[in-house]
Amino acid sequence: MSRFFSDKYADLTPYTPGEQPKTGVLVKLNTNESPFPPSKKAVEEGKRALESVNLYPDPEHTLFREKASEVFGVKKENVIVGNGSDEVLNFAFMAFCDEKTPAVFPDITYGFYTVFAKVNGVPYKEIPLKEDFTVDINDYINEKGTIFLANPNAPTGIALPLEKIEKILQSDRDRMVVIDEAYVDFGGESCISLLKKYDNLLVTMTFSKSRSMAGARLGLGIGSEDVIKDLNTLRYSNNPYNVNKTTLAMGYGALCDEVYTKENCKKIIENRAFAVTELNKMGIQTLDSRANFLFMKSERKSGEEIYRKLREKGVLVRHFTSKRIENFNRVTIGDREQTEKFIQAMKEIMEEK
Repeated sequence: MSRFFSDKYADLTPYTPGEQPKTGVLVKLNTNESPFPPSKKAVEEGKRALESVNLYPDPEHTLFREKASEVFGVKKENVIVGNGSDEVLNFAFMAFCDEKTPAVFPDITYGFYTVFAKVNGVPYKEIPLKEDFTVDINDYINEKGTIFLANPNAPTGIALPLEKIEKILQSDRDRMVVIDEAYVDFGGESCISLLKKYDNLLVTMTFSKSRSMAGARLGLGIGSEDVIKDLNTLRYSNNPYNVNKTTLAMGYGALCDEVYTKENCKKIIENRAFAVTELNKMGIQTLDSRANFLFMKSERKSGEEIYRKLREKGVLVRHFTSKRIENFNRVTIGDREQTEKFIQAMKEIMEEK
């Protein structure tokens, strides 16, 4: 770092994104992207928006928010739009955490939570997952900070049922609870219905996974009108034109094609079930995923060895080095061809002496 870099960031360790290989040789199963192209309606709307890209996008994201409110069953005043759900999550750390109100989240979860806390200078508490990698809601009932839960969780893929989320919300209605639903479309249970009863809830969602728009960067948050006003205060203080015109138009098109989204999610769920069955036949442990990925572990080979040998065979997955999960690998569920290539590679690896 330069001598000009502020001391307040001296201990900051930035988030490490998954590898983006520069060649198409590898079967890319490491960053939980969709293997399917975006909806044709999304592409058509995006192309149309390019014709007026000389003008700023609508800072109020009106057309997109109106369509989102229709799809998710809320009012448009309940919706904020972000440059990916990461931006909305960052605004939540800024808005609802401070020296008196720490951020609270599991010790094994989305790696950006720690970064958001540190970069915004707010204290945080990590609560260990249980031995089976599930969240014990009793650990959160008496916490006074703002709670952040990815549901389904990443990298485990395990989801909490709606009634357990509600117990956390009920336990202290003066405390914000942020539920990150990046993977909810693959078998999780959305908390959006709980917004009718709880104004201390913020739900964030992304278009990167089920709607095949990881490269466009689009996400949203859904909460009470007052909570959304809080977040928009920060958005307008940072960048009112935070989402570009083409991305907004593509997002609108994607929301107009929910049938396509649901068809793709169904395929992913089927491929996930196929992968679990085949991996279990090899003696590979897989956690109960409700996401578009699997978290797997072998008792015979280390996570690092499997990761390395898969790469040698042209399959790229995500390996984590933290002590508790160093023997696991996270594998994105691709299309059927990609999934079969991964399974074949795993069979070859497990047959090696």
